[in-house]
Amino acid sequence: MTRLFATSAICAVLMGLATPAAAQDWNGPYIGGHAGYAFQPDDDGETILFDTDLDGSFGDTVFTTAPANAFSPGFCGGSANGPTPADGCSDDEDGLDYGLRAGYDWQFGNWVVGGVGEIASSEIDDSVSAFSTTPARYTMTRELNWVAAARARGGYAFSNLLFYGTAGFAWADVEHSFSTSNGVNTFTESGDDEVSGYQLGGGVEWGMGGGWRVGAEYIYTNLDDDDYTVRSGGPAPATNPFILVNAAGTDFRRGDEEFEFDSARVTLSYRFGG
Repeated sequence: MTRLFATSAICAVLMGLATPAAAQDWNGPYIGGHAGYAFQPDDDGETILFDTDLDGSFGDTVFTTAPANAFSPGFCGGSANGPTPADGCSDDEDGLDYGLRAGYDWQFGNWVVGGVGEIASSEIDDSVSAFSTTPARYTMTRELNWVAAARARGGYAFSNLLFYGTAGFAWADVEHSFSTSNGVNTFTESGDDEVSGYQLGGGVEWGMGGGWRVGAEYIYTNLDDDDYTVRSGGPAPATNPFILVNAAGTDFRRGDEEFEFDSARVTLSYRFGG
């Protein structure tokens, strides 16, 4: 619903700019940039998954010697404020979205097709936390450093407006981190910060004349972030829940392997020969 609202709002604003003007030529290369806001979907139900026997299959329960579920206090889709659920969790952070782009369009009557390459950054972070009966907290966080995209786009132009849809591939650098209040075990992080995925969205551009275009755009980004894990191990007594099944330890990973977010943007570009 949030994505639908953002797209509708963008279109409504730009429709207001549709004043009579000479028909624009959308052919040719262009360069430009964007600025806006990036926001993430609600992930309150996210968890951390465990692999206690280190067979590569996640979803095991970490048991105490009782035996009882060592993580019975539960999880939260954010950064834990303390070692127990009662301490609460901080929400994921949304923030500014900005970048540069270059592209090329071909016009066939009122129809326009083309491609665009983009490099951007979004000031967002996404955390998930687990709580053990010790009590202790375990928090996994990912932050987007940059995202590059190569997208196709196609749309319909009339007068000085171009309405378009866009979709393509995305590559990103995601910084991962782990923190815990557990001072008994050791924790080793592993995984690749380079991830890939896709983008899709749409927008509208208004030709101001002289080659300049201003617009509004909505982009949804989905990145496959499934390589980052944390291993807990000794030194700890053999009765420690993380080494009960396998003395080498227990692996953690996020329950949600998709890093996804939405961006609502204002765009500005210059089309050569326009």
